[in-house]
Amino acid sequence: MYAEERRRQIASLTAVEGRVNVTALAEKFGVTAETIRRDLAALNREGVVHRVHGGAVASQSFQTTELPLDARLRTSPGAKSAIAQAALQYLPSNANGGIFLDSGTTIATLAGLIAHDRSSVSHPIVTNCLPIALELSSAGLPNVQLLGGSVRAITQAVVGDTALRALALMRADVAFIGTNALTVDHGLSTADAQEAAVKSAMITNARSTVVLCDSTKLGNDYLVSFATLADIDVVITDTGAPGSFVEELRENDIEVVTVGTSVSNSHTDR
Repeated sequence: MYAEERRRQIASLTAVEGRVNVTALAEKFGVTAETIRRDLAALNREGVVHRVHGGAVASQSFQTTELPLDARLRTSPGAKSAIAQAALQYLPSNANGGIFLDSGTTIATLAGLIAHDRSSVSHPIVTNCLPIALELSSAGLPNVQLLGGSVRAITQAVVGDTALRALALMRADVAFIGTNALTVDHGLSTADAQEAAVKSAMITNARSTVVLCDSTKLGNDYLVSFATLADIDVVITDTGAPGSFVEELRENDIEVVTVGTSVSNSHTDR
């Protein structure tokens, strides 16, 4: 595991558990205590955690900073690939069932799988993500619709009133949604209010919502909440997810799928 991914998982674990200690983290990740101290020092400098004697405690501030699209695509690629592969089982059984794909990077990985095996997907697909629309249409999928509106440069997501008016007239069987963060209290959240509005509209107008969320995002909070736990049907994450957090999701009647580096290692529960 790369240091960046380990640090993101430490940040998530700290956010969920409230406090972590050096010894337990060293054992969990199979590294030395000194390595963990360096990780915590780096996270402390970023304001993600607060360093305390023997470990760290969670930062309580809402995050507002977004990474550029290319940087987010490089983060946790193995987990994102496995999560996207697991998401394929939630494609509508009805060939005419509509799909919403939002602008998350794990959603983009799912779109890549759909594009690669386009013969198995004939569903109408609506997206607000410019790169996803281009990839799917270039692969020859016949029923791809890109929402109109303004394009946010940092995420390549289409947002604004035009997109929201179009979504108000649409219905889909499944909305595949990405998120910057997921907590029990704040639900799904992101940094930008306009992107949050589009995500919320997709969720509202879909029969079911499948959230693709790697474990580094669990327990974190961004400024704008766009869905509560009651709005979510399925969460697909990786085995780095803290067990206590997974159990809380299941107690809220959410189906949770955890995947390892391959889908053959996945586990589904309710």
